Amino acid sequence: MRAMTLRTRFAPSPTGQMHVGNARTALFSALLAAQAGGEFILRIEDTDAERSRAEFETMLLADLAWLGLHWQEGPDVSGPHVPYRQSERSRIYRTFIDKLAEQGRTYPCFCTPAELALARKTQLAAGQPPRYAGTCAGLTTAEIETRLARGLKPALRFRVPENGATEFDDLIRGAQRFSHRDIGDFVIRRADGSPAFFFSNALDDALMSVSHVLRGEDHLANTPRQLLILEALGLRAPRYGHLPLVLGAGNAPLSKREGGGSLRELRRAGILPEALVNYLARLGHVYALENFLSWAELARDFNVAHVGHAPAHFDHAQLEHWQREAVKHADSGRLWNWLAEVPELTALVPAERRTEFVETVRGNLLRPVEARVWADIIFGKLPELSGASRTAIRSAGSEFFAAAMRVLPEAHTGFADFANAVSAATGVRGRKLFMPLRAALTGLEHGPEMEKLWPLLTAARVEARLQHAAALCK
Repeated sequence: MRAMTLRTRFAPSPTGQMHVGNARTALFSALLAAQAGGEFILRIEDTDAERSRAEFETMLLADLAWLGLHWQEGPDVSGPHVPYRQSERSRIYRTFIDKLAEQGRTYPCFCTPAELALARKTQLAAGQPPRYAGTCAGLTTAEIETRLARGLKPALRFRVPENGATEFDDLIRGAQRFSHRDIGDFVIRRADGSPAFFFSNALDDALMSVSHVLRGEDHLANTPRQLLILEALGLRAPRYGHLPLVLGAGNAPLSKREGGGSLRELRRAGILPEALVNYLARLGHVYALENFLSWAELARDFNVAHVGHAPAHFDHAQLEHWQREAVKHADSGRLWNWLAEVPELTALVPAERRTEFVETVRGNLLRPVEARVWADIIFGKLPELSGASRTAIRSAGSEFFAAAMRVLPEAHTGFADFANAVSAATGVRGRKLFMPLRAALTGLEHGPEMEKLWPLLTAARVEARLQHAAALCK
């Protein structure tokens, strides 16, 4: 018998920008599929017509592609389970809702939102778990027809068995048990005719042969309801794993509608996707290797058993660490394309020097905009000298720079040769030698190795800067 292919999915709703919590769920789902040689599906859950927007779907697809995720089935690549937008699957939902009705597993509910809110408030005040009281569960056919004749539009509720419990083994949290008495009959079709999340989400997973679902722990209470639906329909349920939430500032859950930690913000800030992937893969999940990992390595070592139970906190300092690692490990072409997001760079850096420029400055970059400073220093004008740079230059004195200009014609093969020649001519060594030279040639007291910078600085530019430094000493 052929083993079942492991299939995961990410099913976002296009109601706002995708934040890092959503992105981590998508990443874990993709890694789980890749680790097992399985398939990863993208499905758009856009049944909330009031808040779903086409532009948000476009942003979601762009963000996921930027992150480096590749789905084998989805709204933009098709597949055997089309369509992949829930708004286009209404006929499918009606068919299976009718099947449940034929089994006597549903009933119309005419309760208003105000009545439901009052009942919920009363239950909570009495210390009871909020659940539907079954107000409409026993309506007769005549009573239902009377309400329909008055123009009332009912929701449709699923009848939960009165006794027993639904049990399942959570991929992350282990054995789970939910008493049916605590669940209550729930809505599977809203009064406007649209399917509720409980129903469409579970049905689509089953029909699309999804074997494993990773999602936030805020969906844990949904799972027994969905298992009951699939059991009633005779459909195979996936295995569920519920991830701890990702918390932001003030220990508040991230919200996509508020843009908290959105991928769009991180992209605009110059974060490399490789950095974010390495960070998110470790956000609540432990890898044995602490070094920067490629996508293949991240997938190879991903294990849901290594996902913790405590909430994860999004830490910008940790993201900065992985940003440094991503810059360090990126090849020159990849890094130049990233830096070229700053339009002025392509004009400042000659095409034939781009690889050399990237290799020279990569150790001093976290964001593309920082490369502009070094492009100006190397190929343009010096920045305004800092107080420390002026002090270093003036402490060396004009004779120091006069000597440097005298030895320059014979010692321009490398910075080490030039510095040795200046030292021999002036008797100055160590920090008192190197700091004035760095300040004069770059305008800063820190930066890339001078030996790497030197080949990019023309002899004429070096001489002009030494003359400028000598003039400052007078």
